[in-house]
Amino acid sequence: MSIRITCINKSGGFHADPHHAIQNLGWVNEDTKATGKNTRLEIYNWIKKGGHAYVRDSRANVATVDTREHFNGTKYVQTRADGVFTDNLLALPECL
Repeated sequence: MSIRITCINKSGGFHADPHHAIQNLGWVNEDTKATGKNTRLEIYNWIKKGGHAYVRDSRANVATVDTREHFNGTKYVQTRADGVFTDNLLALPECL
């Protein structure tokens, strides 16, 4: 199954890495039209188990969502385009 991440919710407080500020991610399965919202850790674990997530920007460019782990052990997700980690998730609107 593949999902497109459509929005994010950021948690409050200080974050040494802006990707740690992402608390929830909203998504849509474009094949089934199913939608949902999951925590950062739930999406992280789902991708680790073989799920595929991506982000599409306003110009229809696609960036894959990949798993990362901060040196302090925090697990998070970040987009990767052409082998380079990017900030496409942070550019998404807030989920309602």
